[in-house]
Amino acid sequence: MGEELTSFIDKVASRSHLRVEADLGGGFVRLRTDEAERRQARHDIRSIEDAFIELLRNARDAGARNIFVATARMGEERRTVVVDDGCGIPERLHDAVFQARVTSKLDTIREDRWGVHGRGMALFSIRENAEEARIACSAPGLGTAVFVRTNVARVKERTDQSSWPDLSFDGEGNLTVRGPRNINRTLVEFALAEQDACTVYLGSPVEIATTLYAYGLATTTASARTFACNPAEMPVTKRLGSAADPAEFASLAAGLGIDLSERSARRAMDGSIAPLAPLLETVRISRPDDLSHKSEARVRDVLGDMRSLRISPQDLESFRFRLREAWQDVASAYFLDSSVEPVITVRKDAVHVSFPARKAR
Repeated sequence: MGEELTSFIDKVASRSHLRVEADLGGGFVRLRTDEAERRQARHDIRSIEDAFIELLRNARDAGARNIFVATARMGEERRTVVVDDGCGIPERLHDAVFQARVTSKLDTIREDRWGVHGRGMALFSIRENAEEARIACSAPGLGTAVFVRTNVARVKERTDQSSWPDLSFDGEGNLTVRGPRNINRTLVEFALAEQDACTVYLGSPVEIATTLYAYGLATTTASARTFACNPAEMPVTKRLGSAADPAEFASLAAGLGIDLSERSARRAMDGSIAPLAPLLETVRISRPDDLSHKSEARVRDVLGDMRSLRISPQDLESFRFRLREAWQDVASAYFLDSSVEPVITVRKDAVHVSFPARKAR
C-alpha cells in the first residue's frame, strides 16, 4: 500500500504536472500562475518596440527561417503584420494563444538578450495593450501571420521612426549599433543577434506584400502555383505567389492581415514596386580606417561571415541589369512580357533567379 501511494504521488506531483493547468492539445498547454504574475504581464509592453521584439521572438521560437514585418502608422494608430514560415498554430487555438500562460514551450523556456521567453505571456501582454491583436491566418506546418493594431496613446513609440541605426566596428573589431531606439533599430538588433536562425524583412504593407509575392514565385514551381486548388493550403509566406490577378492578390493579402488596393496589387505584380532585400543587407556599416583595406566599407565585408553567402546591393543591381538584357531575347522569341523584373533570391548555398512569365500585351 505504501509503495502504491508513493508511486501515485510521484505521478501526479511530477514537475510537468505542477507546471501545467490544462493541456490544450496540439503541443500547447496553459501554465499555472498567480494573479500577481498576470498583472505584471500587462506591464511587459511599455512601448511599440517591446511589442515588436515579442512578436519576433515568438516567430523565432516557432522555428521560422524567414520573418516578414509590415508596419505603417496612420495618425495615432499603427498597424503591424508579422508573417513567418514557422511551425504554425492550429485554427482552434488562434484565440487561445492570446490568453495568459498559453505556450507551446513547456520544456524549452529560453533566455536571450531581451530576457526570459516562453512563459506564455508575450501575446497576452500584446493583446492587453493593443486595440486589436489576432492571428490573421495560421495552420500547422504552414506558418503564421499575426495582425496587431495599436494606439500611440496607449502604446508609446519613439517620435523619430524614420532614422536608421549606424553600425560600425570599434577599435577591437566589435560591431556596435547606435541611433534612436526606434522600430528600425529594434529589428536590426534582432536580425543581428539571430542571424544564424532567421532572415528578417522590414517594410511598408505594400513593400512586404510585394516581397512575399516575389518570394512565392521564387520558391514554388509554376505548375505548383497553377494547380494549387486552395491557396489556404499553401504556406502563408508563399501564397501571394499564386495570385492570378490584382483582385486575387489583394484578397490573399487581406487574408494575411495586409490591406491594400487593387491598384497597389497591380503595381506589385507588374514590377513597379521592387521586392525588399533582407534587412541586414540594407543597413550601412562603416569601419575605422585602420581596420579597412578600402575607403568604401561595402556591405559584403561584414555580412560575408554572418550567414554564409551574401551579395552586396551594388553587385545584385549589376547582376539584375544583365539578367534584364538576357531576358529580352527570350521574351521576344516566346511573346512574353519583356518588362518584368527578375526575382533574385540569395540563400546560404545557392542563388535562385526567376522571371514572372506573362504574355506580352
